[in-house]
Amino acid sequence: MRPLVIRSTRVILPTGVSPAALHCQDERIDRIADYDAAVPSDADLHDVGALVVMPGIVDSHVHLNDPGRADWEGFDTGTHAAAAGGVTTLIDMPLNSIPATTTVSALESKRAAARGQTFVDVGFWGGVVPGNDKDISDLWDEGVCGFKCFLVPSGVGEFPEVDADDLRKILPTLAECGVPLLAHAEVPSGLVPIPDDANPADYFTWLRSRPPAAEIEAIRLLIHLCREYGAKLHIVHLSAAEALPLIHAAKKEGLPITVETCPHYLTFCAEEIPAGATTYKCAPPIRGRDNRDALWRALIEGAIDLVATDHSPSPPSMKPAGDFVGAWGGIPSLELSLPALWTEASSRHVPLPRLTQWLCAGPAALAGLSRRKGVLAKGFDADIVIWDPEDEFVVEAERLHHRHKPTPYAGRRLRGRVRETYVRGHLVYRDGDVKGSPAGVLIRRV
Repeated sequence: MRPLVIRSTRVILPTGVSPAALHCQDERIDRIADYDAAVPSDADLHDVGALVVMPGIVDSHVHLNDPGRADWEGFDTGTHAAAAGGVTTLIDMPLNSIPATTTVSALESKRAAARGQTFVDVGFWGGVVPGNDKDISDLWDEGVCGFKCFLVPSGVGEFPEVDADDLRKILPTLAECGVPLLAHAEVPSGLVPIPDDANPADYFTWLRSRPPAAEIEAIRLLIHLCREYGAKLHIVHLSAAEALPLIHAAKKEGLPITVETCPHYLTFCAEEIPAGATTYKCAPPIRGRDNRDALWRALIEGAIDLVATDHSPSPPSMKPAGDFVGAWGGIPSLELSLPALWTEASSRHVPLPRLTQWLCAGPAALAGLSRRKGVLAKGFDADIVIWDPEDEFVVEAERLHHRHKPTPYAGRRLRGRVRETYVRGHLVYRDGDVKGSPAGVLIRRV
């Protein structure tokens, strides 16, 4: 593999945005030089002018569902979408595959399904379900990045929810290993039954059934357990801004808590969701306009640590139009996280380097990969995305690379187009086309 030099007048480095040249060799960044520094005669020089060069995105919340439900999404189509979106590393959730990644044998099945199919690097979360406390240490030894649990029914029978007693069985092990617990933070006692006569086509029928109280009660319980055991806690896909005071107080106390939200919570609002448009359904739900703005303030101020997609596609038959009650809850957005986030961030005058903290460094740290991914620095993997922050485009669903195309982003004008993606120095995407053979590797927490 010939040395590669990528240079731009806008490279996002840990010190800020500046002209620079990335000298890459043997899949790593060998050095970062001045923009006009001499280039070795045997190197491929790629000068991208004023296009932004930043670290490859690390998406720490992705459902690829393979094996068992690859007809929903698989490693091939899912990592095609990742490459097209500038995502160079993704961490796969332990559901909705069959078997769920709750034992070492299930992890081996997952890796077997992924091997040779991935266009980006892929790691794995382990799962916590009732009765698998004896599997936690073995999964950790096998290199999972951490452990995910649900406090409410997950929607699939092979991954049941846990309660506080279940968590008390595994939290001492997680604390000893220094590994995070990722929690879907809603509790059943906070949910509201949907009346039989409710209109299933009305988005607010779904929204009222998952009130902020369900998240607040769950987060209060998780903070209590974090305090009790000292284990790292990560709240996935925070939706309810009303929970932020609890989170702020816990962080001020010094508890090891991190929080993510998702592009759809930062982009959409309940007041604008059309009747019957079930592509918007997810759990926790998309809430109101004021809630969205409060999430943005928390993200900018640092109360929310990172942004991940919760990419969760399903066959169109599972998203019947007009039925928010029966439709599967999940939003596919793996390919669109950068432009969706930048569209809203730029309107709020957020500087470019903040995106690398939310999309790259923060998720890499969560997954235990911050010594090799998430920033552009000497010795790090040559994971690079080149994109145009001024270019606007309208999302055409049929041009997206994930398996099933329906998405709430269809027809939406976004700002920021990915031009090229490099995974460990290998070009995997350029201007609409995924390139070459699968270049991704299966990674372990380091």
